[in-house]
Amino acid sequence: MPENNELTRFFGGSPAWVLVRLVLLSVVVGVIMAALGIDPRNILSSLERLVRSLFNFSFEAFERLWRYFLLGAVVVVPLWILMRVFGRR
Repeated sequence: MPENNELTRFFGGSPAWVLVRLVLLSVVVGVIMAALGIDPRNILSSLERLVRSLFNFSFEAFERLWRYFLLGAVVVVPLWILMRVFGRR
């Protein structure tokens, strides 16, 4: 029995239950990694590709935000100037 207690203490619980949790967690992490495009056969290049795509995505989002700002500013700034000039009576 002391051997079983040492094994349970080493695993942090019942070895069978820990094995089930590890299997389930591995499946969840695998699904997430697959969704992110990370391949376990070449994990370093997959992680590099992931970082590059996130970096490029952030620049695309910033570019899109800049375009929306410019498009809105073409209308908003002249209207604001007109309101300031003609609103001072």
